[in-house]
Amino acid sequence: MFAEYLGPLATVIGIDIDENCKAHESDLTHVRIGDQGDPQFLESVLNEFGPPDLILDDGSHEMHHVRASFDYLYPKLSKSGIYMVEDMHTAYWQEYGGGYLHQDSFIEYSKGLIDQLNFQHTREDTPSPQWIRDTSSISFYDSMVIFEKGSITPKMKSKKGST
Repeated sequence: MFAEYLGPLATVIGIDIDENCKAHESDLTHVRIGDQGDPQFLESVLNEFGPPDLILDDGSHEMHHVRASFDYLYPKLSKSGIYMVEDMHTAYWQEYGGGYLHQDSFIEYSKGLIDQLNFQHTREDTPSPQWIRDTSSISFYDSMVIFEKGSITPKMKSKKGST
């Protein structure tokens, strides 16, 4: 489906723990079997295919897996890449390591990143992390969180009383 939607110039890489998913390989679709929370496995995929332009996390939906793959892969995304995490309703389910306002849910983690994204507007002298300086937006939709890369020029921090 993704190869058809993205066109013949796209390379689609699927990651799954189920060996049966290899049956979905084609000329444009590659399947690698491994754990989305394993940085060594993820690095092997990146070494084989290079930095991705688009990541759609439709993995285990376990909060620790979502966070581990995001923390590892997002910095390696291309400079104008998009990282999408879907089925985020599971962030509210205890059996997936979440719950309403649960500190370990990916939704709560992402909410905290909003402050980092907007850090440039504070009057603090502490620099923001590099990964957030390379991020142009974080969007929340029903059951989805989407991060878009793109450099943003830091704005001047005005002193109190000046514009």
